[in-house]
Amino acid sequence: MTSQAFFIFLFQSARLPKEGETIHGHNFFIGFGGKGANQCVQAARLGAKTAMVAKVCTVTMSNCPSRVPSFVGQTSEAATGVASIIVNDAGENAIVIVAGANMMLNKEELQDALAAITSAKVLVCQLEISPQMSLRALRMAQENKVTTIFNPAPAIPDLDPDFYRLSDVFCCNESEAELLTGSSVNNVEEARCASRELLRRGCGAVIITLGAQGCVVLEAPESTSKHVPTTPVSAVDTTGAGDSFIGALAYYVAHYPAMRLEEVARRAGQVAAVSVQSMGAQSSYPHKRDLGAELF
Repeated sequence: MTSQAFFIFLFQSARLPKEGETIHGHNFFIGFGGKGANQCVQAARLGAKTAMVAKVCTVTMSNCPSRVPSFVGQTSEAATGVASIIVNDAGENAIVIVAGANMMLNKEELQDALAAITSAKVLVCQLEISPQMSLRALRMAQENKVTTIFNPAPAIPDLDPDFYRLSDVFCCNESEAELLTGSSVNNVEEARCASRELLRRGCGAVIITLGAQGCVVLEAPESTSKHVPTTPVSAVDTTGAGDSFIGALAYYVAHYPAMRLEEVARRAGQVAAVSVQSMGAQSSYPHKRDLGAELF
């Protein structure tokens, strides 16, 4: 994973505040996050051997009693990334992030992780580190025949066209797909249209996640997308559900390379559905032992 390290501050309230409004919450939680870190944790909990490439503040690591992972760089020039998350009683959230030290990951530090990247079965990249570093990592992986999964989040409208061409699987949610294509993505049919546009840009396959509506999967050279529904559940907190999905996706792609992407997405959706039934991001992610044998 070209990854991100974040502290997360999660507030739970009956509803999301309006602009300029102060409301009372009824729960508060401090944890760890970052899209890549979340995805890495979920893949590991399913049984994958994982490695992270990230950067944090030196002060953070000096106060951390655990061993520093091999590819987590340190800097005194920026704070470790933080995310503020508000979750309402329907499980919906609003999130603000400050990427901090994550954006200072450089090409020398990425090069230090070359052996880990090129020996992996799957590389996952996102946009909470600089786009240039994610692109560089994707090229390193593709040149060494490592399967690439790219999650364009947080989405940027002027995404470099090479991101599409370097993605074996391009996986985004409905709001990200809408920003990238300029078209509304609120339902399955609109997601089908968006997936065709994204695939046209050079991806090997596209997955657009739709929350409770499941996801849409389209693989080249096919012209017909597949709608993969998910199991209805009572959501407590949807924070990190997309990362749970992508972490599970990476696990299944690595461990079941012959499995159809439609089935991979179905199983990843089942894992993510478990995650939304508990509070938090990483803390809500299921281990392999928590899931049914039919998923393995």
